[in-house]
Amino acid sequence: MERTADTGAAAGSAGRVGSAVAEAVRVPVADDAFIELDGVEKVFDVRRRTGFLRRERREVRAVDGISFRVARGEMVGYIGPNGAGKSTTIKMLTGILTPSGGRLRVAGVDPSRERTRLAHRIGVVFGQRTTLWWDLPLKDSYRLMHRMYRIPDARYRENLDRCVELLDLADLLDTPVRQLSLGQRMRGDIAAALLHDPDVLYLDEPTIGLDIISKTKVRQFLKDLNEERSTTVLLTTHDLTDIEQLCRRVMVIDHGRLMYDGALAGLHEAGGSERVLVVDLERELPPIAVESTGPLRARVLRTEGSRQWLALPADASVAPLVARIAAEYPLQDLSVREPDIEDVIARMYAAEPHPAA
Repeated sequence: MERTADTGAAAGSAGRVGSAVAEAVRVPVADDAFIELDGVEKVFDVRRRTGFLRRERREVRAVDGISFRVARGEMVGYIGPNGAGKSTTIKMLTGILTPSGGRLRVAGVDPSRERTRLAHRIGVVFGQRTTLWWDLPLKDSYRLMHRMYRIPDARYRENLDRCVELLDLADLLDTPVRQLSLGQRMRGDIAAALLHDPDVLYLDEPTIGLDIISKTKVRQFLKDLNEERSTTVLLTTHDLTDIEQLCRRVMVIDHGRLMYDGALAGLHEAGGSERVLVVDLERELPPIAVESTGPLRARVLRTEGSRQWLALPADASVAPLVARIAAEYPLQDLSVREPDIEDVIARMYAAEPHPAA
């Protein structure tokens, strides 16, 4: 059988060892430190040919001293540009890679030293790489996982039925995985990652390739999963709507370093984001007089005929400024444009000093 995956490494590796481990040993661990990283580093030794007989060697720090904790039952967004170190972090959390330095624990277990022990406690969906068997119908992949993880029959049927219904997989169960679209495979992979009731779920781009309706279903499914079973979720995605709808907390990583860790709303303050007040006056006038400090602080971005654009800090109230404009200017209409989270994060990346390559 052909299998597309080096996915696996976590979920696939779990499958290979699952038959040897009937049930993972549960290690007592504080709920506020279910996932724990302390000064974790990953350094790769990169060599490239620079001449006929010469090779150049250099170290690349994919992860550079990251520390954070994730509590049991949290849903956390882990975001950053391509090459930021997200996938390397996830691979260390699943035991695929061994950290070069620092301390790392998942559910009280060192992933790289005890991969077999951890296998039953994690589920992984790695982007466009599948953990499913390429030539088999979807249902046969699930049956194999049933055997490898030694899932009790009743629990397997309950979990499978729930996933099939909520992820709309009923019409796909007899279809070979190779014939599924990207979005269909993603839904199939999410179901496969949850059949054995993992405590921790790592998701890499879980809504990639999905249409709007399917994205809504997947997001609601993940919300329900987290609420009903307290599954801890670490989510990496470039679709920031996923983060906004699923996660209260977000971590931003760039060049292997953690740039931000906190509430989603706090990103705007950290990134220096601004709201934009679009003011339509009855006639063309000079720029509206604004203050640089105080409750009315703002700045005029530009003017175009009778329309003016004013920027003010994202955490500032618009009401005092609107009241003043309405009292002193011939106001016809206005609207407020909230800061775009993509722009906020892009500014954070641009402002961060990057180490020399």
